[in-house]
Amino acid sequence: MYYPQQSPGIAHKLPTHQHPGQVHDQSPWARHPAYGPANGTQPPTSPAYPLFAHANGTMTAMQHHTHQHIPGPLAHHHHQNSLTHAHFPSPPNGNVLQGPHGALGQNGSPGTITAQMMTPHWQQQLLKCEMVRASRSPHHRARASAMAARTVHKAAIPIQNPNAIKPVETNGTTNDADGSPSTKSQVPSDASPTAASAAADHPSSTVPPVAEITRPTTRKPPANTWQSLDMGGVGIKNIPHTSGLFAFTFLTTLYLNHNALQTIPPEISKLRHLELLDLSGNALSSLPPELGMLTSLKELYLFDNQLTTLPPQLGTLHQLQTLGIEGNPIEPSLKLIVQKDGTPALVSFLRDSCPIPGPPPDRQWKHFVGQAEREAMASDPGTETFSVLCYNILCERCATERLYGYTPSWALQWDYRKELILKEIVNHNSDFVCLQEVDNAQYEEYFQKTLAGHGYEGVYWPKSRFKMMSESERRLVDGCAIFYKSSKYTLVEKHLIEFSAVAMQRQDFKKTDDMFNRVLGKDHIAVVALLESKETGTRFIIANTHLHWDPQFCDVKLVQVALLVEEVEKIAHNFARYPPRLPPASSSAAGSAHTPTAGENNASSRPPPVYADGYKIPIIVCGDFNSVPESGVYEFLSTGSIPPDHEDFLSHVYGKYTSEGLRHRLGLKSAYASLGELPLTNYVPSFKGAIDYIWYSSANLSVNSVLGEVDPGYLEKVVGFPNAHFPSDHLCIVSEFRVRPPREPPQARPPPVFPESSRAHT
Repeated sequence: MYYPQQSPGIAHKLPTHQHPGQVHDQSPWARHPAYGPANGTQPPTSPAYPLFAHANGTMTAMQHHTHQHIPGPLAHHHHQNSLTHAHFPSPPNGNVLQGPHGALGQNGSPGTITAQMMTPHWQQQLLKCEMVRASRSPHHRARASAMAARTVHKAAIPIQNPNAIKPVETNGTTNDADGSPSTKSQVPSDASPTAASAAADHPSSTVPPVAEITRPTTRKPPANTWQSLDMGGVGIKNIPHTSGLFAFTFLTTLYLNHNALQTIPPEISKLRHLELLDLSGNALSSLPPELGMLTSLKELYLFDNQLTTLPPQLGTLHQLQTLGIEGNPIEPSLKLIVQKDGTPALVSFLRDSCPIPGPPPDRQWKHFVGQAEREAMASDPGTETFSVLCYNILCERCATERLYGYTPSWALQWDYRKELILKEIVNHNSDFVCLQEVDNAQYEEYFQKTLAGHGYEGVYWPKSRFKMMSESERRLVDGCAIFYKSSKYTLVEKHLIEFSAVAMQRQDFKKTDDMFNRVLGKDHIAVVALLESKETGTRFIIANTHLHWDPQFCDVKLVQVALLVEEVEKIAHNFARYPPRLPPASSSAAGSAHTPTAGENNASSRPPPVYADGYKIPIIVCGDFNSVPESGVYEFLSTGSIPPDHEDFLSHVYGKYTSEGLRHRLGLKSAYASLGELPLTNYVPSFKGAIDYIWYSSANLSVNSVLGEVDPGYLEKVVGFPNAHFPSDHLCIVSEFRVRPPREPPQARPPPVFPESSRAHT
C-alpha cells in the first residue's frame, strides 16, 4: 500500500496515532487567530478579511484599513455558561426523557435539565459554544487576527547574540556552534509534529492513520498567502450553488457563523482541505450529506441552529475532534452520546448506522483489439492467451478502525471482506492471480483451501520477519501469493527474493552506510513462479512483489525494484537452459483402449518452443509498487534505465547503482500504459492514485484488454476505500495477454547450383 502520493495515505495526525475515541473534545483554541498564538509563538500574517460576501452570494474585495474601527471592546465579552446565557438560550423544552443522571429534555437542552450531566466532554462543548457566541460581531475573527498580528509585528523585537556563529549547512547536515553535526529531520516542514512518529507505526503508504502523513506526490491545495476566510456576522442569507466561495479549495478555516443562512449548498464538499468550519448562529434546520466528504475537518461548529438530527454521512469525519451541537433541538439520543463519550463516539455511531449506498456500475473492459480480431483469435487454436489479476487485499492486521476510521466497523471485519475478495477473484476467473498483503493464517486457512475448489494451486511466502517470530505471531505476518490454474499450467519452480538478503550478498553494498541504515531494515519480498503450459509447453515467469510504502524512502524502492529485476533476469536465463518437456506419449499403440488428451500427457501434439535465452520467455512482474507513474521506479521499469544521479536516490550511496545507474533488458511495459494508467488503484482520504501495476515483456507478449476504472460518479460520493462495496483500499487490476511465439532462426540458404551451359568454355 502506498502513501507516494502518501496512502505518496496517504498532515492531520493525532498524537502518537491515538484512536479518535480516546481524544476528548479538546482543541487548542489558542491556535486560532481570535484567541492568540499557541505557546507564545508569533501568529501567521492574516489576510484579515480580504473578501466580503453579500447577501446574494457575490463576493468583493474589502479594504484592509490600518486602523480599523472595532465597535466595542473585544475583551469585554462575557463567556457565560449556557444555563444562564441571556442572548442565546437553549431551545425550549418538551417532554422529558429520564436518564441515569437525571431528566433530559426531549431536545436534549441542558438549559432545562434537572440534574445536568456534566462530563469533561460536555464542559469542553459548553466552553467552545460560549467562545463562538462571543464572536457574533462582523468579521470578529479576522479583526482579532489582524489586531494580534499588528501588535506582534510592532512590539516583538528579536534579541540575537551578536557573537553567535551562523550554522553552516553541508550535505544536509547542520554543524552547530560547537562543531557537532545535527542531521535535519526528514519530515517535511509542513508536516504535523507527530508525522515522524506516525510514520514509524504506519503499515502501508495507503493506510491513512487517524491522520494523514505528508506525501510529496499528493496533490496539495493551491499555494496562497492566506488559508482562512471570515464571513461571520455579516447577514448572509443565501449562498448560491455557483458561489465563488467553492473555488477557494485552499481554505483550511471558514467562518460562516451568525448569519441568516437556512441551507448550506452541497458544493461545500469541494473545500476538501477544511479543518475548521463554523456554521453557528444561523437558521439551519438540516445539513447536506456532502459535509461527510470533508474528511480533514477537526472542528465543526453547529451551535445555535434549528437542527433536530444529523445526517449519518457525518460518520466519515474520522478526524473530527469537536462537533458543536449545543443550542439545537437535537435528538436526545445523539446529544447523550456526546455528553457521555464525546464527539468521536457520535461519529462512530453515525458511521456504523449510515445506510449502505447503491453499488457502483460494473467496471468495463477496455479492449486493444477490435471485435472481429477477438473473435478470430478465439477460433484460432494456434493463438495462446492468458489473463493476470493483481490485487492488494489489505491484510486483516491492518484493517483496523484506528487506521480506517471512515469505514464502518462491520465493513472492516475479515468475515465480511473475505467474501467480497473471493467474489472478485472468482468472477474474473484469471489464469494467474497475484495477491499482496495475504496473512499467513488466511492463506493456509482460507485462500489455499477455497481457491482449490475453483481449480487453483498456489505459491506463498510471508515477509522476512516471519522467521524471527513465535508461532502465534507468525500467523499475522503478511506476504505475497501466486495462484495459477492447475488444469492449464504446471509449476516448474518457485523462488523467494528477500531484498535485504540479496543486498547483503552484493560486494558493492557491504561498505555503504545507506544500505545498512535504509535498506536492510526492511523485510519486503517478491515471489517468483516458473510455470509451463500443459497444452503448448510455453513457459511463463510470474513475479509478484510488494515494495516499501514510505515516500521518504523512494531510494529504497529503487534499490528494491533493481534487485528484483536483476534476480528475475538470472532466473529467466536459468529457466531457458532447461530442456524442453518430453513429447506426448504415442496413443496409436495396439490394444490401446483410450486416447490420452494433451492435458493428461502434459503435452500437445506440436513441439514445445525452444528459448535461446531468458529474454525470450514471457515474463510478468506485478504487485503493489507504492510508486506513482512519475516516480523513478516507474521510469526504470518502463524505460530500462535511469542515471546514477536520479533524484529519487536522494543523494544516497548504493554501490554501482549510484555510480553507474540502473539498467535492465527485460523490455517491460505496463499493461495499462497504452490507454494511460488508471486514475487510481489506491483510494483513501489522504491519497488517490495509481501505484499497482502489471508489467509484461513486450518482446513476446501483447495486451488484448484491461479492466477499466471505477465509475467516477460513484467515487465522487465516497471518501475512500475500503467500504461496503470495496473490501480493500486497493483496486484489483486485470489484464489479458496473447503470446507471441518465439521467432525461429531463418534456415540457411543452400549454395546456388549453376547449370553446365553457363560455365565459360576454355
